[in-house]
Amino acid sequence: MPRISEPEVSPAESSAVIQGGTAPLVQALQSTASQDVACFHFPGHNRGKAAPSSLSKLIGSGAFLHDLPELPELDDLFSPKGVILDAQKRAAQLFGSSKTWFLVNGTTCGIQASVMATCFPGDYLIVPRNCHISVISALVLSGAVPKYIIPEYNSSWDIAGGITPLQVDKAVKELEEDGKRVGAVLVTSPTYHGVCSNVQGIVSVCHPRGIPVIVDEAHGAHFRFHDSLPSTAIEQGADLAVQSTHKVLCSLTQSSMLHTAGDLVNVDQVSQCLQVLQSSSPSYLLLSSLDAARDHLSKNTNIFEEPLAIASETKDQLVIIPGISVLDLPCFASDFPAIDQLRLTLSASDLQLSGYEADDILYEGHQIVSELVGTRSVTFTVNLGTRVQDVEKLVQSAKHLSEKYFFANSSKPMKENCVCRPLDKISVHLTPREAFFSKKRRVRIEDSLGEICGELICPYPPGIPVLIPGEVVTHDSLSYLMNVRHQGITISGAADVELNSILVCNL
Repeated sequence: MPRISEPEVSPAESSAVIQGGTAPLVQALQSTASQDVACFHFPGHNRGKAAPSSLSKLIGSGAFLHDLPELPELDDLFSPKGVILDAQKRAAQLFGSSKTWFLVNGTTCGIQASVMATCFPGDYLIVPRNCHISVISALVLSGAVPKYIIPEYNSSWDIAGGITPLQVDKAVKELEEDGKRVGAVLVTSPTYHGVCSNVQGIVSVCHPRGIPVIVDEAHGAHFRFHDSLPSTAIEQGADLAVQSTHKVLCSLTQSSMLHTAGDLVNVDQVSQCLQVLQSSSPSYLLLSSLDAARDHLSKNTNIFEEPLAIASETKDQLVIIPGISVLDLPCFASDFPAIDQLRLTLSASDLQLSGYEADDILYEGHQIVSELVGTRSVTFTVNLGTRVQDVEKLVQSAKHLSEKYFFANSSKPMKENCVCRPLDKISVHLTPREAFFSKKRRVRIEDSLGEICGELICPYPPGIPVLIPGEVVTHDSLSYLMNVRHQGITISGAADVELNSILVCNL
């Protein structure tokens, strides 16, 4: 557990900082909202006086009262000198970075800014093929060229793991031999399922070559706050780490943080990229929620003790239920260093149930709401608000699932594992940017084999693309998408949400 103390503020900044408060942005927002003033500024609800009654009844008048614009006393997100600067410095100290930026457009804009700040058009970005869709949009925006690493894939779970330092070293050497410039390496750690890559080992491959390492740490914002949790990306030497503070931690949805350390990345360039990508009218509700979450963590040093104990006990109870399996590191052959203990990913394949079927039963029959559903698994996240009665209900519901289907389906022949490896054999014909801006035509899905995909096709969640603009449509990717469509899963990115047709590049 890191030592928590408040950062020092220089004399030049002290006049612009709310003194005495441990959440300076929250305090400034509260102070400003309490003023008895005649308002002639935006937003039009005028501090709640003209708030829509239906929404005001739902979320309360306080939300509108504090929904303020960039008034002088609230500082400027893009040129912070007062309370936002103070709040970001306090966050940097708590999270162990040299500089932290508050994000109001989610981790997505942090990833986009990180890629744009490190990769010139034509540079190569080494990235795992199971990256989030935000990385693909970053490639379109930056003009960088992807060098994909295929992560280890477990077909029994239909889950991809992390990547290894050896894979990164191989990718770098291949590009160097071809005379290509590597702008950065981007790692997803942890994955949505909690699998962590060896970031320190990847850093040791990249830094001697002057290559910065970006970590999509969206699902690992909580790692710094208990000794038994995996090490953070910044602790392992990453240059940029983007975290979804709104996931396991307690800020409002869409609020995130971008952390940096070291001197490989130009922080002014990052700031400029963020200014391009973020709203010029940032929500102070989102910004103050980041400050409040940081303050909450700094005052509760043992805050993850109970959630970790709950998750551990729950896992012990789940693994002994007949027909129920729990994802863990031994499910992968690679030597991944850790898996997030707060992620509980279950498989009911031995009950002859797909992940979607199991999830439907748990929700409709037991009012259990999961975080992530896959073809062969369901993921549940334990967080700071998880109650003992919640996990007890999950365990009992899993037992009921076992009792109902274990013996009932034991005499039936096992369902054939029809899950293909959608990411194994990829062929890139155009860069994502070239494909994004090329002319396209619509073809029937069954006629798309061998065509160059012109859109991003992605079952959501988890937000991992099966087809990326510029990739050749393969038999495996088509089979996987047909299977997903048959199960009624939401497809993101495709113009045809029913996926009866797709857009291909008209070359």
